[in-house]
Amino acid sequence: MTRPPDPAGQGTPSTDAYAQAGVDIAAGAAVVDGIKDAVRATYTPGVMGDLGGFGAMFSLQGRFSDPILVSGTDGVGTKLLVANRVGRHDTIGIDLVAMCVNDIITSGAQPLFFLDYFATGKLDPAIAVDVVKGIAEGCRRSGCALVGGETAEMPGMYGAGHYDLAGFAVGAVERRDLVDGSRIRADDVLVGIPSSGIHSNGYSLVRRLCDELDWDQTHGLGRPLGQILLEPTRIYVHDCRALLKRFDVRGMVHITGGGFTENIPRVLPKGLGAVLWKGSWQIQPIFHFLKERGGLTDAELYRTFNLGLGMIVIVPQDQADAAAAIVRGQVVGQVRADPTGQALVQG
Repeated sequence: MTRPPDPAGQGTPSTDAYAQAGVDIAAGAAVVDGIKDAVRATYTPGVMGDLGGFGAMFSLQGRFSDPILVSGTDGVGTKLLVANRVGRHDTIGIDLVAMCVNDIITSGAQPLFFLDYFATGKLDPAIAVDVVKGIAEGCRRSGCALVGGETAEMPGMYGAGHYDLAGFAVGAVERRDLVDGSRIRADDVLVGIPSSGIHSNGYSLVRRLCDELDWDQTHGLGRPLGQILLEPTRIYVHDCRALLKRFDVRGMVHITGGGFTENIPRVLPKGLGAVLWKGSWQIQPIFHFLKERGGLTDAELYRTFNLGLGMIVIVPQDQADAAAAIVRGQVVGQVRADPTGQALVQG
């Protein structure tokens, strides 16, 4: 697991000279020392090797007979600026993992391992350690191993105190168990699994609407606004795997950027659309708050936010109620014949 700042193939200058140029190798080493226990705690039986190698290794032997590998990569966007403003960095790593593993579980794949990339202008070991510990926590929640990562210190690239994150997840699914939406039929039902809040999309709009507010105040939302905006993205791996074991899951949709109208059609076969029933699920107060602050239309909300549903699972009609019950979700809509392939909200 490579973590210290990389001299980018230009040879390794003396520690003093490199530090004068703005890169602190000792700070990178301090990050490695601060995260090693959290990282090792995520290891699963497939992990080969330990911290410090140039490449991470993972064995599939004995776990699958005809595996298909499923990969995903993502970041957390400008939610990073929320973490900076709130001054808390130990949960943003959960968001990073969630955005990747929630994508690959939609194919029925079990997340196996995760890698991260942390880049900043001036490395603050305390912040970096908090971030990576959050990543390790996200991996623990999703049952995957944190097998590698990179810390890049790039003076002049980022503003003071700012950093960026990227995550990379790999999972596997037996070919016979692959979920690709091809078996979805008209009259199948949409089961919505609640979100934990805004998750990690739409924050450029959220920050514009809330920038002038005092984030330490509740604004009638029950908790300080900053806490609500920083609430980590829910990880759906265990919920989805529970449904896959017991029901005929024909499609899964991770509601991210693009909301309902852009994401649901991605899994529907040609000639099918979907309708969501307005009022069939609970929309958290933060979304009503944002709507009022920005004078947003319902259409803008539906194509920007998850509005309380972070994952939608498509099952046959006769299994919908039971499926919803085991994930504490709701039946929220239905697939229908539609040559335009749209996902609409009605009611």
